[in-house]
Amino acid sequence: MEAVRRMGSEKPVVIFSKSNCCISHAIHMLICSFGTNPTVYELDQHPKGREIENALLALGCNPSVPAVFIGKLFVGGSNEVMSLNVQGKLKPLLISANAIWM
Repeated sequence: MEAVRRMGSEKPVVIFSKSNCCISHAIHMLICSFGTNPTVYELDQHPKGREIENALLALGCNPSVPAVFIGKLFVGGSNEVMSLNVQGKLKPLLISANAIWM
C-alpha cells in the first residue's frame, strides 16, 4: 500500500486506471478538461498491476479503478471525483495541487 501512496504523490494528479475501463476514461477526460496533464497508470499494462490493484482495494477504492490522487491525497474513485465536480470543488482542488494555474 505504501508503494501506491508513493506513486500517487509523485505528480499533482495521478490516476490509476485500466485501458479497457470506460469510467476510467471518462474521469481522465474530465480531469484533462480543466487543463491538467495527469500521470496515468494503466494497471492491466503495468508489471505490478495486480499488486497495485489489491492495494487500491485495501485503501477502500471499490471498484479498484479509477482511483485518483490529487495533491498527494487519495481522493477516491469515480463517485468521489464526480461529486467534487458537481459541488464545484474539483477545480479549486486541482488549483491548490498546482495541477492547473489560474
